[in-house]
Amino acid sequence: MASFAHSATKIYCNKILPERFDHGKDEPHFGKIKINEKTKKNMDLKLVTNVASQLPVIVSPLDQEVVKKEKKLAAWTSVCQERWEGELVVEGELPLWLSGTYLRNGPGLWHVGDYNLRHLFDGYATLIRLHFENGRLIMGHRQLESDAYKAAKKNNKVCYREFSEAPKPENFLSYIGDMAKLFSGASLTDNANTGVVKLGDGRVVCLTETIKGSITIDPMTLDTIGKFEYSDSLGGLIHSAHPIVTESEFLTLIPDLINPGYVVVRMEAGTNERKFIGRVSCRGGPAPGWVHSFPVTQHYVIVPEMPLRYCAQNLLKAEPTPLYKFEWHPHSKGFIHVMCKASGKIGASVEVPLYVTFHFINAYEEKDEDGRVTAVIADCCEHSADTTILDKLRLENLRSFDGVDVLPDARVGRFRIPFDGSPYGELEAALDPNEHGRGMDMCSINPAYLGLKYRYAYACGAKRPCNFPNTLTKIDLFEKKAKNWYDEGAVPSEPFFVARPGATQEDDGVVISMISDKNGEGYALILDGSTFEEIARAKFPYGLPYGLHGCWVPKK
Repeated sequence: MASFAHSATKIYCNKILPERFDHGKDEPHFGKIKINEKTKKNMDLKLVTNVASQLPVIVSPLDQEVVKKEKKLAAWTSVCQERWEGELVVEGELPLWLSGTYLRNGPGLWHVGDYNLRHLFDGYATLIRLHFENGRLIMGHRQLESDAYKAAKKNNKVCYREFSEAPKPENFLSYIGDMAKLFSGASLTDNANTGVVKLGDGRVVCLTETIKGSITIDPMTLDTIGKFEYSDSLGGLIHSAHPIVTESEFLTLIPDLINPGYVVVRMEAGTNERKFIGRVSCRGGPAPGWVHSFPVTQHYVIVPEMPLRYCAQNLLKAEPTPLYKFEWHPHSKGFIHVMCKASGKIGASVEVPLYVTFHFINAYEEKDEDGRVTAVIADCCEHSADTTILDKLRLENLRSFDGVDVLPDARVGRFRIPFDGSPYGELEAALDPNEHGRGMDMCSINPAYLGLKYRYAYACGAKRPCNFPNTLTKIDLFEKKAKNWYDEGAVPSEPFFVARPGATQEDDGVVISMISDKNGEGYALILDGSTFEEIARAKFPYGLPYGLHGCWVPKK
């Protein structure tokens, strides 16, 4: 794997800088920081010798004396440089069976020139790679080269519509032009900063909620390969940021903003063609509810209709509203629809209590003695129908924590959708929310239990007071207990479960998370999936920003 050090566009002091090669021929140079031989010798990370041919040697990071001057939490600051790679020093012991690559995607650059982006979801995508092999850990990161990122870098301003940002029109005519581009989708961002998935044929795709923001990458180099172009005629501007991906298929929802509803589609592995399964018409409100994610069972797709609904009027506004591109319509009620994967027919459509969720955890079918489905259970990270969580994620709020407990409550919300023709479903907490500090989001499970009855989930909980989830939590849904990992002042990202090959127990594996430490640094953390105790950690060369969702690419 080639070194990134000499070819990267530099990012320094949280600003995008143009590419420059005004340094000596053989000296790595990042922005304004010059790394000389003396500095190299004083790095905390030493050059690795006797490295196997497929593993790179360490590339020196930014001058550690410069990094140490800034000791604030790195979670909400922009990534220091566009790319880096090298081997990390592991404290503890990595299991030898852990062989493959964990990829994490997320918004890692929140500055364009001197302009500060406003919301967690606005940042330009930063990919991080943790490659595990023979008990060693190689880390790398790189900016995703979307059109939105490249345009911002070139023009030193926001050029596409992000979550809460819109290009500033220079005059009335440019405003009219921007409106036309919005309706056609041309001005919507392709900043694929939300998740990354491995398709059944091995291709790796970064995703966000705009369909144009589907971008393929090389999981080994993190190079941006290009747009993932859908070859069908289904169209659409937005889709669920979290599809259901297995070795055989890719399932997603396409909200219909004109005739309110949702189109359910399937794409077989090895193709780019989405095929129509069925359609669900909304039962309430002027527009479909936000569908950031959705769950499936063995035989059904669960389609949530949340009262937090898309709002075209808010989307048109240059300045964000408290709910951004959404509106809260409690009078329109909340619903859950259940569609048969094979036929596209609606098996159940029920009204449920009002709810707000970004992330569903899993779903499964309840059956009677004769094997007939009597109900569907669907679990999610539910924010107690409190929409303020969206505005709490403004960067201004995240950066200004003063010890006051302001994180809205959340729980493991458990829906029960009966199949007896009842018009109503249930929603209750699957366990006492105090078990996990009344905080709950960023979840993963053992993927072998997708759509099946399961016991364990891994998520981020809360140790209060806090303004953001700050623990890693293992949920036991049978015992209705939680075990929490906590590092005071630190912010962990999504705990991602990787099962041990050949495991027969659901929690036999490891949990991987990336931690933003309170001292401005950070580290990769590996927990035992069963005991939830730390087994290894590896310090990053400098603090990395908070990230969102990841995937596992096993070694071939």
